[in-house]
Amino acid sequence: MFLGTHAPRLDEKGRLILPAKFREELAGGIVLTRGQEHCLYAFTSAEFERMYAQLREAPLAQKQARDYVRVMLSGADSQIPDRQGRITIPAPLRAYAGLGRDLAVIGAGARVEIWDAAAWEAYLADQEQVFADQAEEIIPGFF
Repeated sequence: MFLGTHAPRLDEKGRLILPAKFREELAGGIVLTRGQEHCLYAFTSAEFERMYAQLREAPLAQKQARDYVRVMLSGADSQIPDRQGRITIPAPLRAYAGLGRDLAVIGAGARVEIWDAAAWEAYLADQEQVFADQAEEIIPGFF
């Protein structure tokens, strides 16, 4: 499980050094793709394959399913981190997420999310009150 928030930087070649806590789990392969709220999702190869199996079950006759699969898969990039734990974020994905030099790399359970640091701070500020106001109906039995 991926947890925590980390603050790495992109180098001039668009490379990111993965947080040390995440490297072992991602060493076998990583799939980057567009995420919601203009961040990037990073999955282990195995988790991405599991998710893709679920996507394949979506009915092709349903436009929303087709649209979601197109957006998710057309932006996907598969790679293996180098010995220093670096990955290269392709230019189209950097543009989609508006990534500058300073990043926020967060653990989100089964995936890692990569955000521009300023965008993450703005998102988190917007969500603080929503988080504080969560009622039991959202996650029954959680609180």
